[in-house]
Amino acid sequence: MKRVLLFLVFLASATMTAQRYELLQGDLKNLKGISEYNITFDYSNMKVHGYETEEAFLNDKMDKRRNVEGKAEKFREEWFSDRENRYEPQFIAYFNKRFAKGEIKLVKDASLQYTMNVKTVWVYPGYVVEPAKITAIITIYETENPKNVLAALEFEKSIGLEDNQYNGHRGERMAGAYEKLAKNMVIQLKRFL
Repeated sequence: MKRVLLFLVFLASATMTAQRYELLQGDLKNLKGISEYNITFDYSNMKVHGYETEEAFLNDKMDKRRNVEGKAEKFREEWFSDRENRYEPQFIAYFNKRFAKGEIKLVKDASLQYTMNVKTVWVYPGYVVEPAKITAIITIYETENPKNVLAALEFEKSIGLEDNQYNGHRGERMAGAYEKLAKNMVIQLKRFL
């Protein structure tokens, strides 16, 4: 009996952690019936854990890599290219896969009526033995009228999914955190299908 109770407490806490978000504006009910979103990503003014600015983080990490020719520049280049090459495709693929019947779909198409914007506010890149985490605000608005926000949610410290959690490549660990963010958003949207 004790084990069952302990398991239920663990399960409840894991579920609550997986869905930790704050509704900043609008209402998720406003999204009912929307089957397709244009998807955009915003990394402006993003904070990196332990640093005042993203640029301070980059300078520190590049300084540590300057002893090997080209390594510092490669780090900086990958830091930015991973967004389009890893984080965004992983978020979109994970999201769309969870709606196997096509109930809701994300595509990069600015002609769609509604846009879902993922603004990364804070990142913790993690290490080989520690998963990456991100805090992001997901805002859904009319594409032609961005001031008409249907819903805005902040997901705090989404922890990278297990598949990518302990990967040696920082970009893959970070992509896992974007997958987790997509999972958290899917959970909320499925409540209103």
